[in-house]
Amino acid sequence: MNKKLTMILMTIFFTLLFVYSLLHIIFWFNDNKHTQDITNQIYEDVIDNSIIIDGKNGNTNEKKEQTINFDKLIKKNKDTKGWLEVKGTNINYPFVQSKDNKYYLTHSFDKKYTDAGWVFLDFRNNIEELDKNTIIYGHARKDKSMFGTLKYTLNKSWYKNKDNQIIKLTTKDYEYEFQTFSTYHIKTEDYYIQNEFKNDNEFIKFLNTIKNRSTHNYNIKLDKNDFILTLSSCFSENQKVVLHAKLINKKIKDSI
Repeated sequence: MNKKLTMILMTIFFTLLFVYSLLHIIFWFNDNKHTQDITNQIYEDVIDNSIIIDGKNGNTNEKKEQTINFDKLIKKNKDTKGWLEVKGTNINYPFVQSKDNKYYLTHSFDKKYTDAGWVFLDFRNNIEELDKNTIIYGHARKDKSMFGTLKYTLNKSWYKNKDNQIIKLTTKDYEYEFQTFSTYHIKTEDYYIQNEFKNDNEFIKFLNTIKNRSTHNYNIKLDKNDFILTLSSCFSENQKVVLHAKLINKKIKDSI
């Protein structure tokens, strides 16, 4: 192969590589914009940030309480199962559920194809009748959308703020509160997303294992009667970042 032909082939190769990289960047920005547009539209249409007065201990403070209109939300996407909020992160989204754990890896809330995907509930779970382990997934987007900020829960500053540790999950009929007891990153595996257990002993072993993995000591007691919420996302190419929390409150709510 002469020099001229080699130069031509190398030029073609690097040109194609440049075009591929450019297209990848364009698609990435388009996905980000689509996700942001959908999110903004959802916030505008279904969230009511009401001001409530907190008069505890003789003090009068105003604070915002987020109310979700699930009727409007479900009209937008009938796969909607609830709303997840994690303080100290950007996680404040409706979550959906499909017949498998693949569809919403590549589809947005409006069901259009996108690599950003959406936040979704494990297809094995029932959000109204909780399993022992309820799992919610989301992509770790570099623009900090979806579960792109779940890794913040590993930071000492996040851990030190006790308000951050209460995870709020709302459905059409219920309001849930979960207390965080473990946050960590680990090589990709299936163990922590197990949702059925043969007996109490197996479940207790599971609880002890995921608790002992934690980057921080939350000093939370666990027992066989607990119900667990697990949030999972990518930490790196072959690792996951994981948050586990136990149910501490469940109450019936009025629909809008």
